[in-house]
Amino acid sequence: MPKNSKVVKRELDDEVIESVKDLLSNEDSSDDAFKKSELMVNDQEEKDGDVEEGSDVEDERPAWNSKLQYILAQVGFSVGLGNVWRFPYLCQKNGGGAYLVPYLILLLIIGIPLFFLELAVGQRIRRGSIGVWNYISPKLGGIGFASCVVCFFVALYYNVIIGWSLFYFSQSFQHPLPWDQCPLVKNTSHTFVEPECEKSSATTYYWYREALNISSSLSESGGLNWKMTVCLLAAWVMVCLAMIKGIQSSGKIMYFSSLFPYVVLLCFLIRGLLLNGSVDGIRHMFTPKLEIMLEPKVWREAATQVFFALGLGFGGVIAFSSYNKRDNNCHFDAVLVSFINFFTSVLATLVVFAVLGFKANIINEKCVIQNSEKILKLLKMGNLSQDMIPHHINFSSITAEDYNLVYDIIQKVKEEEFDSLGLKSCQIEDELNKAVQGTGLAFIAFTEAMTHFPASPFWSVMFFLMLVNLGLGSMFGTIEGIITPIVDTFKVRKEILTVICCLVAFFIGLIFVQRSGNYFVTMFDDYSATLPLLIVVILENIAVIRIYGIDKFMEDLKDMLGFSPSQYYYYMWKYISPFVLLCLLVASIVQMGLSPPGYNAWIEDMAMEEFHSYPTWGMIVCISLMVLAILPVPIVFMVRHCNLIDDSSGSLASVSYKRGRIIKEPVNLEGDSTSLIHGKSPSEVPSPNFGKNIYRKQTGSPTLDTAPNGRYGIGYLMADMPDMPESDL
Repeated sequence: MPKNSKVVKRELDDEVIESVKDLLSNEDSSDDAFKKSELMVNDQEEKDGDVEEGSDVEDERPAWNSKLQYILAQVGFSVGLGNVWRFPYLCQKNGGGAYLVPYLILLLIIGIPLFFLELAVGQRIRRGSIGVWNYISPKLGGIGFASCVVCFFVALYYNVIIGWSLFYFSQSFQHPLPWDQCPLVKNTSHTFVEPECEKSSATTYYWYREALNISSSLSESGGLNWKMTVCLLAAWVMVCLAMIKGIQSSGKIMYFSSLFPYVVLLCFLIRGLLLNGSVDGIRHMFTPKLEIMLEPKVWREAATQVFFALGLGFGGVIAFSSYNKRDNNCHFDAVLVSFINFFTSVLATLVVFAVLGFKANIINEKCVIQNSEKILKLLKMGNLSQDMIPHHINFSSITAEDYNLVYDIIQKVKEEEFDSLGLKSCQIEDELNKAVQGTGLAFIAFTEAMTHFPASPFWSVMFFLMLVNLGLGSMFGTIEGIITPIVDTFKVRKEILTVICCLVAFFIGLIFVQRSGNYFVTMFDDYSATLPLLIVVILENIAVIRIYGIDKFMEDLKDMLGFSPSQYYYYMWKYISPFVLLCLLVASIVQMGLSPPGYNAWIEDMAMEEFHSYPTWGMIVCISLMVLAILPVPIVFMVRHCNLIDDSSGSLASVSYKRGRIIKEPVNLEGDSTSLIHGKSPSEVPSPNFGKNIYRKQTGSPTLDTAPNGRYGIGYLMADMPDMPESDL
């Protein structure tokens, strides 16, 4: 080739390179964002409406900083106050160690499979509860709204319990503890012990009179208890500050709120095992009563405990899981969190009964001393003969075994007149058989036991700080179950919604800090969640297995996990779990019908609790709570079924969320402007030019709806989804 030809070719090559550089330099910077947001849909048969795997846009959704933070959040949500004051009570009531057998069986049948299901759908669809169930079936979209309503009801009274714990925590920094002894009342002539306290006990009096200042009935409001009002406000401020930035703020707090209770439980266990009588409590706890295990009531209560211990149906599990990457091993998470929850309950049971064994031992020693003094008086008065008493018995330092020996001898010899002697059988088992749960365990029985600890203020501070952290961990998940679905659906700012939600909840929650507030807590606890949540979880199971399709769901799991989950879950989800849930629902309805609706009122004059039936208006409130919680399900179903919402302007083939914006694309996907969606290469169509807008806008397409929630959009793209529910509700 001539030399000049080579020069001309090099010059032409340089010009081409310069032209390419010019083109690249002039290319709009938003093209990269556009390319990242492309969703390639090839055939209708391939996972219709799936999120593009590996899409960079997924990263726009807030995510957990680490797997540990996520696990701690799920553990903090599932491990709550019920593990400390409900599980030990059920274990004691339903056969001791034998109760663990039905509990474990039901954990494997309904607990882990349903927990795995909620984790999977949240991670797969990456939305809160409203978006998840709208995505699966718009007609069942009310499931998500029902979950939000139940979460709100539970949050109202659950934070009141945190407020009670804060009050006791604040009162623990003094020695002796204020509930250590009964207060003295002075009048003009003499000083005497407060009669209400003398008839009950120091801790019981402090709980009902000093802390709650409780009224004698539900109808008697008595006005606000200002101390508890301040504590409730403090509790809501803590929740609001922790949740205001979503998982980016609450996730960091989880490191403390989720781990600190375990530190306290271990410290209490070690301290408890060193106390006199602790082994008696643990032995009593785990002595199996196999005959009780065969009763249907035991299985019903075990199923209920499994159900609520894992937080099924609340939406918090789905909300937390929605911030995971799609390839996260949610099966491992489900098994891990479920067994952590179970072993936490067992650990708490060990602690509770070690301490209650110590308390029972102290009460038993007092009983022995008091009744030994009675025997000495009877001997001096001649009512009993000295010959009855074995020679080795020394009443000045009598043991429980020696006293019971003397008691049995007197009972046999004086069989006819024994009742008139007024002697009591001082058995440690009798004290341990007194079943206590809930506030009675935490604020009365356990609190009384701690007054006998060396350095009791320190242990009191630790215990109530543990209760606060257990409560906050559950509250974070509960509030997340409200906030995340609403933010995902309605595109509101998370900070503003969180503040409004907490303010509204605080003002409504003032009914719980009246003098009659404790009775309202009982009402909400009994009626606001049990039946609605059972119905919600049954509908969740139906939505995934019957409507979405269990085969498609198993394929989605294989796609996410990288392996096929066990067929065990297939049969559990399709047959066993729905059957067990239906049985539990029927049993709960029957139990509710057989149990008279009412509450235990504290009667000041008698210094004891007395059962009261709810007044007519109280029954209306109870029924309203259940109806309101489940009402969104039929309402949304009818709205969807009857097409009461006009979809003419919002019929969607795809809805894309990113950085708080939503773009609606018409069903007609033909023409050059949609060639990318149909899988054509960019070279087949003109290069789009977006200016500063990262979204493609077609001629005649709807205007972009701009939402203010910058970082809190859905953060992923979905295509080919007619009647996208988020646009309508």
